[in-house]
Amino acid sequence: MENVSKTIISQYANSPTLLTLIESANQSIDPRIDIDAFYQLIWNVDTARGYGLDVWGRIVGIERVLKIPQQDMNFGFNEGVDYYPFDQAPFAGGDAVTSNYRLEDEAYRALILIKAAANIALVSYEITNQLLQKLFAGRGRAYVSTVGLMKIRFTFEFYLTPVEKVILNSGVLPVPTGVGYEIAEIPQMSTFGFAEAGTVDASPFDVGTFFQA
Repeated sequence: MENVSKTIISQYANSPTLLTLIESANQSIDPRIDIDAFYQLIWNVDTARGYGLDVWGRIVGIERVLKIPQQDMNFGFNEGVDYYPFDQAPFAGGDAVTSNYRLEDEAYRALILIKAAANIALVSYEITNQLLQKLFAGRGRAYVSTVGLMKIRFTFEFYLTPVEKVILNSGVLPVPTGVGYEIAEIPQMSTFGFAEAGTVDASPFDVGTFFQA
């Protein structure tokens, strides 16, 4: 309490021993430090850490721990087995201990802010494209488009990591009710095509491959 002296009745106001005891007790139970810590570590999403971000994640509806599907892509030559050649898959590393991936605080904070914005934003191409650019900042071009009746496509001009794919399927981006969606990864410099197709970054014969929707 900041003005603890005002709570002491007049008959004890000049007692050094009593005043010392009261002041010592007041400093011991001063809640200001705890209130500041609560604000910084939990209440303020911009500075929250650990448990505080877990609370915010439950509020906006996004989990910190993502479950990543196992990918059986291994280098090898055995015929009849789904092995992959050079430069396409790593050596087999044994069975994974867990398929769970826990986001670090900064990555989780960014995801929370994007999910919070998506929760209150109008579902429009403009808003969704802005959220895509924030979610995949520095990764390359990403955008949404209509591909049919009641269906949209999230297009990425780069390959998504397994974690990014799980994030996309976690519901972080707004999708209109009753509308389906698909995800397309079209790396510009490795996809076969011509400038007339709408991009000047497509690759020619023997360099790029056809895009498989």
